[in-house]
Amino acid sequence: MAEGETDFGYRRVKAEDKGRLVRAVFDSVAPRYDLMNDLMSAGIHRLWKAELIDWLAPRRGQVLLDVAGGTGDIAQRFLARAGEAQAVICDVNQSMLVQGRNRAIDAGRLAGIAWVCGDAERLPVADGAVDAYTIAFGLRNVTNIAAALAEARRVLKPGGRFLCLEFSRVEMPVLRQVYDLYSFTVLPVLGHVVAGDREAYQYLAESIRRFPPPAELAQMMEAAGLEQVRFRKLTSGIAALHSGWRL
Repeated sequence: MAEGETDFGYRRVKAEDKGRLVRAVFDSVAPRYDLMNDLMSAGIHRLWKAELIDWLAPRRGQVLLDVAGGTGDIAQRFLARAGEAQAVICDVNQSMLVQGRNRAIDAGRLAGIAWVCGDAERLPVADGAVDAYTIAFGLRNVTNIAAALAEARRVLKPGGRFLCLEFSRVEMPVLRQVYDLYSFTVLPVLGHVVAGDREAYQYLAESIRRFPPPAELAQMMEAAGLEQVRFRKLTSGIAALHSGWRL
């Protein structure tokens, strides 16, 4: 890896350019992002997010920071479970935040929610401000994962919880072959037909393969100062859910 470069899918790009490229991807797909999630996972992403919330076990009065949470589905699940609580949805893409805010307005769900445009590597949040930090399908898109994990620990209160839901490595060889075929043939076509952007979903498929495997991500979390780190593999390793604490 050349100094000052990083992965953008299978491409090598200047580290300073990745944020702009990722924003362009999500600006393009924002209007159809949630529909594409349902189509490309056959709705299974909803079960994974439900497991995230179950493991978090939200409580009344807590403050959640949901990073890369533009469309608001994690925050809405958190608030529904916790009752009287607060959720801050932070996303680097203003277009994703607009989609989420519009959906919340349409549903009449405005209490306890704040929308903030910000970078996971430089969060506009005070030290020790939140009880829980969640990030679902967003960590693989940051330029510097270690910096984002350090920021997660910084903004958590002592006793606060970090949870990351991300695509992972399929374990069964036969399933892996089917999954790879789907990812690199069907998914880009779906992206073209439904979201009008084949290249965006080609990038998303490639970015999954570049993301650290579960054990490596757990080590990175520990290096960032998170403790009692554990992870669960979901649906034969298609996704993984990581948990850590600031103690």
